[in-house]
Amino acid sequence: MIAVNTLFETEYSYDEAKIIIFGAPFDSTTSYRPGTRFASRTMRAESYGLEYYSPAQDFELTDVPFFDAGDLNLSFGDTKQTLNIIENYVAEVMVDDKFPLMIGGEHLLTLAPVSVAFRKHSDLALIHFDAHADLRDEYLGVKLSHASVVRRIYDLLGDGSVFQFGIRSGDKAEFDFAKQHTYLNLFDFNGLEEVIKKLQGRHVYFTLDLDVLDPSVFPGTGTPEAGGVSFLELMKAAFMVFDGCDVVGFDMMELSPPYDPSGISTATALKLLREFLIRINRNIETVRG
Repeated sequence: MIAVNTLFETEYSYDEAKIIIFGAPFDSTTSYRPGTRFASRTMRAESYGLEYYSPAQDFELTDVPFFDAGDLNLSFGDTKQTLNIIENYVAEVMVDDKFPLMIGGEHLLTLAPVSVAFRKHSDLALIHFDAHADLRDEYLGVKLSHASVVRRIYDLLGDGSVFQFGIRSGDKAEFDFAKQHTYLNLFDFNGLEEVIKKLQGRHVYFTLDLDVLDPSVFPGTGTPEAGGVSFLELMKAAFMVFDGCDVVGFDMMELSPPYDPSGISTATALKLLREFLIRINRNIETVRG
């Protein structure tokens, strides 16, 4: 067998695919430990080691028509240009009525696909799983920072549109802001079912910062925070979002392979990606037939 240099060795073409995966290798505003720029290429290289069958869903990933577009060529020295490159690509994907799935990369990059989705769906809401609130108005004088991404998204979407879960870190000003402007649930996914009911009839963008996982499960991230959720808790909560909401885009951010030489964090991210691809595809088929 000849190895195929795509995620999970997928051989579907862009035209055949319903889901378009692309890597966004950028971590230039990272405030603590960089390295997330290596996430997508490491996941791609290691994905051959994961079984493609999901016992949890009794489904083969090889039956999911997704296309791996590779990594976008991003400008490490220019944050705005990087966001523009991602916006342009996601806009093409959405025009073609396909589902964009971004692998980061630092969390600031989520601003780009959300901006595109908001231009298409004025009722857009954000569901955000993370250890960090990411609600700073600026960090070290910079407004476009991974520490301010959800604040910038709030600037777009406004009150009643940002829903955060798993949060366990941030400065007091962020939590004060959240009390007035976002739905923020500390530590876990309590309240998620009620939020999903509230969002019926609206379009949703779903962003996952993998550091919502406890560092005992997922040490390979730039800013680990104790007190996180388990793998199964995260998988089940994400399934609830995919099943219960009209999700129009999704991203998985902040895997930093250099901080976990064991490879366990990459394997965890890949297993989650396998399960999410199967779930997203099932729901696309349910809606579109």
